[in-house]
Amino acid sequence: MNKYIQLIRYKNLLLLAFVQFVMQQVIIAPLLQKFGFEYNSASNSFFLLLSATLFIASAGYIINDYFDLKIDRINKPDQVIIGNSISKRGAMIFYQILTAIGMVCGLLLAFQLKSFTLAFLFIVVPGLLWFYAASYKRQFLIGNLIVALLALLSVLVVAITAIASLKLNYGNLVYQTAIPTEIYAWVGGFALFSFLTNFIREIIKDMEDIEGDKELECRTMAIVWGVQNTKIFVYSLILIFALLLYVAHAYYIPFDSSMSWRYLIFGIALPLLILLYLIFKAQNRNDFHAAASLLKYIMLIGVLYSFVFYFLMAQVYHLPLFNLFILK
Repeated sequence: MNKYIQLIRYKNLLLLAFVQFVMQQVIIAPLLQKFGFEYNSASNSFFLLLSATLFIASAGYIINDYFDLKIDRINKPDQVIIGNSISKRGAMIFYQILTAIGMVCGLLLAFQLKSFTLAFLFIVVPGLLWFYAASYKRQFLIGNLIVALLALLSVLVVAITAIASLKLNYGNLVYQTAIPTEIYAWVGGFALFSFLTNFIREIIKDMEDIEGDKELECRTMAIVWGVQNTKIFVYSLILIFALLLYVAHAYYIPFDSSMSWRYLIFGIALPLLILLYLIFKAQNRNDFHAAASLLKYIMLIGVLYSFVFYFLMAQVYHLPLFNLFILK
């Protein structure tokens, strides 16, 4: 059983669940409070969303390892589970069960909220995960973009679900307010953050896994362009990412707060500088692994900015902070 838990990357799943919970409870809930709307965060809609997302993501990790077996035996032979602790047939059956449960939960959610968009997502995403693992991840940039897109959707789907739930309960009245715009703007900002950090991380991982990828004749950026040119591309992405963060904070975040600026500078900007240095100095697999691990930290810090947002919202609009007390 322990190997099955390792196979589905339970730590990544816990992070995914945390991100979706935070988007709903720490971003969407105070926005609705600001407009005087109630939103039942304990409804079964969120349970179905979380279940669908986690089951489908679990299945995605399994099918990725299934098709990556030869590469993983070169890049990380000590961590290979399929073919050792779990048979290939057993892994495939496990994948099919998790995919089926995830799709059923997702389609139940779509039916409950009468949302074609949700139905479309929970049908298309499992197929996209299959084709990514089987083919797309070995093609130039396509695999990196798909992973980044799926990371974006895993965040944005919380906003899609919330808006669908509001429309079901309040009808078109909700569209006569700024609620949908604000929810999509804020959750979309976190989704874009997730897209960019995951895109950069996937390219760094391609440099980390270059030896195994060469054996399987993959066409990743690290192989097609070479490691040095790929490093330059990553430097450019990080600088663009930092610039976008500055512009978003300076011109779109409606809080004039030194707390918010300090969080951005010390929590994200400085780690990005360290990341640039780590990539510049990276020479081997362990070096690139350290850089990819730092990006995971930056992702988490980015998500935790939501608590700064909640605190500032509660302070400005005199909202009950986590329904406990009002900030003056």
